[in-house]
Amino acid sequence: MNELTSDLNNMMQCLLLASQGQGYVSPNPLVGAMIVYNGEMIGAGYHQQYGTAHAEVNCMESVQPNHVDKIKDSVLYVNLEPCNHHGKTPPCTDLIIKSGIKKVVIGSRDPNILVNGSGIEKLKEAGIEIVENILHEQCQAVNRRFFTYQQKKRPYIILKWAETADGFVANEDKSTLSISEDAANKMNHTWRSQEDAILVGFNTVCIDNPQLNVRHVAARNPVRIIWDAENKLPNDRNVFDGTQATIIINSQIEKIEKSTAWVKLNSIEEIIFYLYEHKTLSFIVEGGPKTIQQFIDANLWDEARIIKSNKNIGKGYAANQLSNHTFLYDDPKGNDTILYYKNNNNMYL
Repeated sequence: MNELTSDLNNMMQCLLLASQGQGYVSPNPLVGAMIVYNGEMIGAGYHQQYGTAHAEVNCMESVQPNHVDKIKDSVLYVNLEPCNHHGKTPPCTDLIIKSGIKKVVIGSRDPNILVNGSGIEKLKEAGIEIVENILHEQCQAVNRRFFTYQQKKRPYIILKWAETADGFVANEDKSTLSISEDAANKMNHTWRSQEDAILVGFNTVCIDNPQLNVRHVAARNPVRIIWDAENKLPNDRNVFDGTQATIIINSQIEKIEKSTAWVKLNSIEEIIFYLYEHKTLSFIVEGGPKTIQQFIDANLWDEARIIKSNKNIGKGYAANQLSNHTFLYDDPKGNDTILYYKNNNNMYL
């Protein structure tokens, strides 16, 4: 196996490691790291929880005592540039330099202004050989939420809905319609657990009374965001059950009651900026057609996931139509098919 092939394979392993932190490390990026000695992996780790040790630390600490003396002659692989500043934890560059390792292979630079090349420069100044841009596009794709947040100064936005085979999302009277089946529903709950927040509109809460949690999988719940412009939601809805953090976006009042906050905002742009300021790396929009259409019209979305049923109902309330988009792939789930799209302005997918 030549050196480039080895680098590509090892970086792919770093990305698989990094992905295990999805849903737990925000607003930090997903990072995996490996130490390889003469083709043998002697250490591996990933960033597991926000505020705890970074991937490089976990990787170093995983090396068995009988292999510690090999670190200085090994190669460190990491999918994102090591940090060079004090945050919740010390700089990873200091640990790498102290280890005596002589070569570091990096997937992509960290776009955070506090890093963005400074980590690489510090390692170079210490005499460490640096190889960059291995699986660069894949590394950016894994951290597309983080890159969007850092470079576009807003959260990564995912649109999601389910529609019938003939293109409807609700009955003609807009009443609830059961569309997707168990496999797709479970996948939807996994999606929720991977994002910081979930947003729906007033009509969805009034008609469907959703819980907006991840009860079908063992994972964390997202923050619930309800867009209720006139603050007219009845207080018997599930979103007021106090089981998870909830934000009611409205134009009337500001207050906090236990786990629920009412925040005065008047537009989609204000909502997105508010979430950015509060370090929301990503959110998924599961609202009805009216709410989703506002994001489509403003071209403020990055990814869309449409659960397509094999059911036909003949007539009903029509599903949204995407614009400025590219189809990525489909994924069969039982009798349903999940269709994935990206916004053409998104550079990370």
